[in-house]
Amino acid sequence: MTLDLALRIRSVLALAPESPALEYKQRWYSWAEMSSLMTQANDLLTNAGLGEGAPIGILLRNRPAHVSVLLQILASRRCVVTLNPFQSAEKIAHDLEATQIGALIADEQDWQAPAIQAAAQAKGCLGLSISSGDTLTVATQPGVGIKLDPATLPDQRETAILMLSSGTTGPAKRIALPYVKFEASLSDAAHYEAGKATDGLTLKTSPAMLTTPLVHIGGMYFAVAAIVAARPIVILEKFSVLEWSQAVATYRPKMVSLPPTAIRMILDADVAKSDIDSLLAIRTGSAPLDPDMQIEFETRYDIPLLDAYGATEFAGAVAGWSLRDHKEFAQYKRGSVGRAQPGCEVRIIDLVTHEVIDNNNIGLLEVRSAQVDATRWVRTTDLAEIDEDGFIFIRGRSDSAIIRGGFKVLPRDVEHVLREHPAVKEICVVGLPDPRLGAVPVAALEVRPGVDLDEHQLIAFAREKLVAYQVPVRWMVVDTLPRTPSLKISQHEVRQLFSAPEVAAQTAV
Repeated sequence: MTLDLALRIRSVLALAPESPALEYKQRWYSWAEMSSLMTQANDLLTNAGLGEGAPIGILLRNRPAHVSVLLQILASRRCVVTLNPFQSAEKIAHDLEATQIGALIADEQDWQAPAIQAAAQAKGCLGLSISSGDTLTVATQPGVGIKLDPATLPDQRETAILMLSSGTTGPAKRIALPYVKFEASLSDAAHYEAGKATDGLTLKTSPAMLTTPLVHIGGMYFAVAAIVAARPIVILEKFSVLEWSQAVATYRPKMVSLPPTAIRMILDADVAKSDIDSLLAIRTGSAPLDPDMQIEFETRYDIPLLDAYGATEFAGAVAGWSLRDHKEFAQYKRGSVGRAQPGCEVRIIDLVTHEVIDNNNIGLLEVRSAQVDATRWVRTTDLAEIDEDGFIFIRGRSDSAIIRGGFKVLPRDVEHVLREHPAVKEICVVGLPDPRLGAVPVAALEVRPGVDLDEHQLIAFAREKLVAYQVPVRWMVVDTLPRTPSLKISQHEVRQLFSAPEVAAQTAV
């Protein structure tokens, strides 16, 4: 039986209203405070004629009021339209112009931007201002009352979320996540935590920790799954090693989720093992997990890193590592994203013929799952192979492959080799158009602190370790590689770096 998300949210809120629910900047908000804000937001939306199925835009920050209104939109079967606060006000305004919404919910901080205020006024949507101060508040935004006819809005009652993709390989786009698929994705978590019915549902004492952005599927799925499990949440607006380690030391959670970049930052900061020894494991994903870094982290902290594979289109993960698998196979399956989760099937098809191919061959990954579509195989753009034990190894993306004079260059393979150079801290390889060869690889990289980079030696290293057509034709050293809010390297922004004026200073091979 699929989880009834609206019923579960209401049931959790009613369990122990005065108990702590959300922690933010060392201040706990109770379930009752959350519920009060949700009721007020619901009344304001209903009075504006925005009922079930109405698309509601939320400029989502990692703050308690934002988690609360997100839950209310889902509990009332409206549609959440995610808006990214990690961009300029002008870009947010442009996004609003192209988005059909009946209301814009934003933090009081964001309403101070004239461009956002003007865009909402021009759209004629309802404006709601929320705050996570001493109390959780919601109120109509002055000058932004509803002018549009709610009947002209698209009926999105089947859609839980119009979710922004991560924007790793190109500009972010919205993907519709139906309620039935989102609930199916959450049902496994509910099953393992406390069953699917409200009978026996109890509040957990060990909190979850929200460190990834709510505006992306990883953060949103994690936050909603925690509430479904009746688990309080410690909220970090953005990942900080100091804040994170202090919160872990204070609240002693058993399990957290972090992207690989954050794990690297913990290692570099040399966080004390005693500060985080409450953790039984760390779930990771959203970007490749470097096997060498995994070994380094697990050796130092004795905490398993459980990689997972998913996508916005899947409303969560479809494959991953369990603790049991990690204990049995970790030493032999490094680099794998784990095995298909219960209820999910995976297979590999040939890039050209699209026929199913045998294990231990690279091709396109296809997924069949109840949370996606149990009646058909869904083709991804990921290149992968599956071994005889069912472990999945992601080998790159078909749409990131660089065809250089007829030769295929997979950026992930090149990056993996170049990370072995002692001066390279992080690297991103992308393709640029070339009039003679079609496309050529270029590389932007961060240098390890305290290490001098000899560019000629780096190029010699690349020529020794790679075949000729894999060697980048241009190199760029940057202080920090551009990243998405979920800490993935932004490949399209790296491409833009090579179009900037300073491109003339690059080293040509």
